[in-house]
Amino acid sequence: MKKDKQLPEDKHIILFDGICNFCNDSVRFIMKRDKKDLYRYASLQSELGQKLTQERNINTDEVDSIILIQPSEAYYIKSDAALEIAKNMSGLYPVLSIFLVLPRGFRDFFYDLIAKNRYKWFGKKEICPMPLPEEQDKFLEV
Repeated sequence: MKKDKQLPEDKHIILFDGICNFCNDSVRFIMKRDKKDLYRYASLQSELGQKLTQERNINTDEVDSIILIQPSEAYYIKSDAALEIAKNMSGLYPVLSIFLVLPRGFRDFFYDLIAKNRYKWFGKKEICPMPLPEEQDKFLEV
């Protein structure tokens, strides 16, 4: 983590798979639609990502693609995380939160299908790519 950067108290933290092409593209997609500037980002593989998941007893062998941590220390995983993020995006994306009425197991079945195949379908990188200069303030570790 940057020496002078502390965890923001008023921001939601999105932990993502830093080597997954789909996950990296999803982060950039969210950034473009985060008009309220609510989100900050860190890879699950980073020191901070590991620390935050350990503090919350999140098993990253079971949840290895996206985690949303709110300022209140509450957190969301899998489809809950994706739909909670969509609630705060600009455009029509908040409408997707209607899927929260569906049983979590049903939603997570489809989420897990994509997560399980994301490397095969979208590829992966050997290392987590560096954010663009204009994105660096949004990332908690660079």
